[in-house]
Amino acid sequence: MTDLDAAWADRWLRECARVMAAHREELIDLDRAIGDGDHGENMDRGFRAVVEKLDEGPSDSVAAALKVAAMMLMSKVGGAAGPLYGTAFLRASVAAGERSALDGPAVEAMLAAARDGIVARGKAELGDKTMVDAWTPAVAAAGRAGDGEAALAAAASAAEAGAQATIPLVARKGRASYLGERSAGHLDPGAVSTSYILRAAVTAAVSEISAGGFE
Repeated sequence: MTDLDAAWADRWLRECARVMAAHREELIDLDRAIGDGDHGENMDRGFRAVVEKLDEGPSDSVAAALKVAAMMLMSKVGGAAGPLYGTAFLRASVAAGERSALDGPAVEAMLAAARDGIVARGKAELGDKTMVDAWTPAVAAAGRAGDGEAALAAAASAAEAGAQATIPLVARKGRASYLGERSAGHLDPGAVSTSYILRAAVTAAVSEISAGGFE
């Protein structure tokens, strides 16, 4: 079993960058349907900046790595995603605290802190057709799991299901809410990018990812 330590957190963020680059156009298309079309570009740019910062030197803790992500996403990502994800990673960093590695309860606490930060910043609730619809089931699933890896895997699967469940919803927050009933029938791009971020955490835990950037 892989320790969910600073090296894992580094791999996680690098995998996020790889995944956002790979899904950049998909996220742009999803956001173009109900938003302003820049979500994929913003997420790709933000996580590239995270990797550039990580390349300056290794983080000595999970909390430190997550704080790097928070600072770079807040400064480099435009629109709503930067403040929301930046707050999420910052709250997650605080929850991780001084632990050298995360166990199952610590993973749940970290994800709950991230979700609560997003709710506090964006004022969205479950069912509003936002990234909260992926984060909330992820937190609940993590709490029912065992060790850290199991909690991550459960959270990622729940986030993916939560993202899919946004399709029939009518948006009540954000740019999509301007469309009213026309927002139904589309995936929420923030919920989808959340599912990618949490699946990246699982990938980082179960496989070795090169520490030297991405294609």
